[in-house]
Amino acid sequence: MQKYFFYLIIAALFLNSCSTGLKSLQQGNYYDAIMKAANRLSSDPDNRKASQVVREGYPMAVAYYQEEIDQVLTSNDPFRWKRTLEIMQTVNRISEEVRRIPAARKLVPSPKTYTSEMTDVQNRAAQEFYDAGIDALSRKTREAAKQAYFHFQNADGLVRGFKDTKQKMLLAKDLATLKVVVEQIPVNGKYEYSAQFFYDNVFQMLNQQFQEKDFVHFFSPEEAEKTKLKYPDMVLQMGFYDFFIDRPQHFEEQQELNKQVEEKYESKAKKDTTLLVPGPNGQRNLVMVNVKKGEPITLTRMITKKGKIKILTDQVASGGLLELKAVEFQSQKIVFTDKIPGQFTWQNKYGIFVGDNEVLTNELTVILNNKMIMPPPAQDMFVLFTKPIFNQLSEKLTNYFRQYN
Repeated sequence: MQKYFFYLIIAALFLNSCSTGLKSLQQGNYYDAIMKAANRLSSDPDNRKASQVVREGYPMAVAYYQEEIDQVLTSNDPFRWKRTLEIMQTVNRISEEVRRIPAARKLVPSPKTYTSEMTDVQNRAAQEFYDAGIDALSRKTREAAKQAYFHFQNADGLVRGFKDTKQKMLLAKDLATLKVVVEQIPVNGKYEYSAQFFYDNVFQMLNQQFQEKDFVHFFSPEEAEKTKLKYPDMVLQMGFYDFFIDRPQHFEEQQELNKQVEEKYESKAKKDTTLLVPGPNGQRNLVMVNVKKGEPITLTRMITKKGKIKILTDQVASGGLLELKAVEFQSQKIVFTDKIPGQFTWQNKYGIFVGDNEVLTNELTVILNNKMIMPPPAQDMFVLFTKPIFNQLSEKLTNYFRQYN
């Protein structure tokens, strides 16, 4: 027991040291040290260790961060003003926390705060990002244009409306975006079915996966013509091949059914006897009951229930292949290709039954409730055949175009 309390005391002392920020101060983590110490003083104004951390650590923190600023500004870091701004913001957050808590404010009467300098530093940092964006645009590649977009976005985030960043962002976004025309789907072979429904679903899926904020944009041929997109980056082609619908098939299966069931019946005792019967109110435990000769009694027996069912099955099978190609528009080079097989079998089971209903399972009951119906028309079979293909296609296209995002 004494050993247990000893470990509790040690743990409490350790947690107390951490929560006052003393350990962080000893490790040179000034921000963490002052924030923890100030927070401790907000609930315990007389805490000796937290007071020590604020009193001794705050001047050390300010000096350290000023040295950091001096080093950053004399470095070759292309974003040194952005880094300087971050350091100033760190100092301001520390000072704000010290000002907020009376016990900490007593220890540091005049916390340092960067105010007038911030506007100039923010503008210089925005200029850094703006210059980096211009430089990236000059490289005239999609990836560089994407970098330029984020540089201009950062510049505008630091100073709203900085120069012409909005226009430059639109330009960079346009240059960085992969423009893909999704061609309509022809259906070859002896079946001339429209695949417009499939195309519409694919086009909708692509535009849900890749939205306005992304760097891939999909156009229908009509949209490409309307927006005067003469030179897309890529053309996505899809086509169904070898689609077939088999002849309807009919199968019949007959089953003999039987089942042992428990049946209750009334009788009269042939002599004085003692019977085991269920307890009161249907209890599971059995009780002994004395029965006299001639008294009515309820007995159980096992009997066999029988039935005969004929299960009729109508089915029609269909199948085919979707070929997928992504082609670079300028070079006509195939950059991605795949073939996705698909199949669908329509089936309807119904039945005829004679006999005792007790022999029927739930599954057989469902079959008996079905009616004979005609197979779907050929166009509907085509739609059903494409559903499993659509799921595979969605995953493949999403994974492929994600690399350009």
